[in-house]
Amino acid sequence: MSETETTSGTLKTLGIVPKVMRAGVYREKGIVRVEEVPVPHVDNGEILIKVAACGICGTDIKKIFHGYVAPPQILGHELAGTVVAVGSGVQKWKLGDRVMSFHHIPCGTCFYCENRLFSQCGQYKTTGLTGGFTPNGGGFAEYVKAMPWVTEHGVVALPDEVSFEEATFIEPINTIVKAVQKARIAAGETVLIMGCGPIGLQLLMVANLQGARLYASDPMEVRRKKSLTLGALESFDPSSGKLVEEIRARTDGRGADAVLVAVAHPAVVIDALAAARPGGRVLLFAANDPVTKIEFPAAAVGIDEKEILGSYSAAVDIQQEAAELVLQKKLPVMDIVTHRFALDRIQEGLELAARPTAESLKILITHE
Repeated sequence: MSETETTSGTLKTLGIVPKVMRAGVYREKGIVRVEEVPVPHVDNGEILIKVAACGICGTDIKKIFHGYVAPPQILGHELAGTVVAVGSGVQKWKLGDRVMSFHHIPCGTCFYCENRLFSQCGQYKTTGLTGGFTPNGGGFAEYVKAMPWVTEHGVVALPDEVSFEEATFIEPINTIVKAVQKARIAAGETVLIMGCGPIGLQLLMVANLQGARLYASDPMEVRRKKSLTLGALESFDPSSGKLVEEIRARTDGRGADAVLVAVAHPAVVIDALAAARPGGRVLLFAANDPVTKIEFPAAAVGIDEKEILGSYSAAVDIQQEAAELVLQKKLPVMDIVTHRFALDRIQEGLELAARPTAESLKILITHE
């Protein structure tokens, strides 16, 4: 351990922390370049994490390949690593701790927090984890800094038996648990999950814990087969044109109690509403960009009384509960990891995530 006196107090570091690091920097639409950038400066109440692994999220892909944020940015928010620097005043964390970190933490006191709408909180919208430039996660860099409110409330300790790769699922699983709760999935209900990519399969894993009767759909046969190993009773090809018919045939003609949509395509919402029973719920998980417009028959909501729900990001009040699903290995999250790319090959990994093949599911960027 070393200590450095700064203008803001004493900084403790695990050995010598370099002044520069490599990072995948989003520079223009569709392009991330590996560059040398400054290691984030750690101030009072902050910690520095040496990133070991970071998952590629669909949100990263939308930002990069659709240009939904302005460059330069260092993205990546599904990360885990080791604490290598601790700013003055930090009590919860010490050098060498194995951790994962959320990138958003709400204030806990505003109108939205009091009503459990944490992702609408002003502080929540201010990202508190950064690898440099405008804070935006930073897991595609070798080091990230957690700002004070994240250091205090958004970092989770990892037991030795949990790998860094497993820990990259803690943040996305939180978002999944939140979505399944919001959809009010209950034991014995019939649930259709549309899309068997990484998010759809995680929805399947968590919904399976609720004791629901699960069905899935995906145009890729290999993904349909994977869904059967993770809890789906049957998995259908939506391109057959018979998906709604198949679901109704298994529910005495009613339709699914709930449909979870893990596909960012407007047309899928029409099928989801058709597959849901009168009074059923349709939860949109993947439709979260600022551009897409969705049209649907008004009678589906106005007459059939079907609910359309949205769920975005994580919830701080289920942080430990959701983390335990990964930490206690209650979910087979590693079963969906198909590819790992070193940071030097991040562009290749991102392009595969943007244009998945029959062989690809969850993709990780590894730093070790």
